[in-house]
Amino acid sequence: MSVYLLFALTVLPLVFTPGPDILFIFSQVMSKGVKAGIMATLGICMGYLIHSVLVAVGIAAILISFPLLFETIRWLGIAYLLYLALSLLKSVFNTKSLQVPKAQAGSPVTKGFFTALLNPKGMLIYFAILPQFINQSGNTVAQGLILSSIFIGLCLVVYSGLSFVVAKITQNAQLDAKKQKWIDAGSGGLLMIAATWLIAN
Repeated sequence: MSVYLLFALTVLPLVFTPGPDILFIFSQVMSKGVKAGIMATLGICMGYLIHSVLVAVGIAAILISFPLLFETIRWLGIAYLLYLALSLLKSVFNTKSLQVPKAQAGSPVTKGFFTALLNPKGMLIYFAILPQFINQSGNTVAQGLILSSIFIGLCLVVYSGLSFVVAKITQNAQLDAKKQKWIDAGSGGLLMIAATWLIAN
């Protein structure tokens, strides 16, 4: 239990650290409200479930052994964030409509899923930090799944809480379509910052 507690204390600051996950959730809440933030959170947790399975079966060792593969996944994640940012920014310059249609916005769950799946920060937690807390002499699969569950649980609690906080702060900002455009611009800017931050690190 002490190992699991230590792992939780180690990754908790990383969960709170602004990165692609948090910035994506902020953009969803600012654009479409707290429900979208919660749905995005669920999508992110689902994405990290994939990482959990990969770690449990030992794929982490493969990625560490092939840096080029990791870099490829890293740049795919950056490209996806840029795509999301440009989609929001594009709506700002749309002269036909002042508000992005829900059909074009896509599912926050799906977007959250791919944001987590291609998030280098999450990969580093799973492929670099998590294995250090696994006892080689024990059941590594079970340990990996337990540690992964702890991380996903922290993400669920923290990101859901942040969704309500951001929604409360911005609830009076979504009064008309013109202000919605400014919110979309700010949301797209946040995702652009996330992509830039990943490129620089």
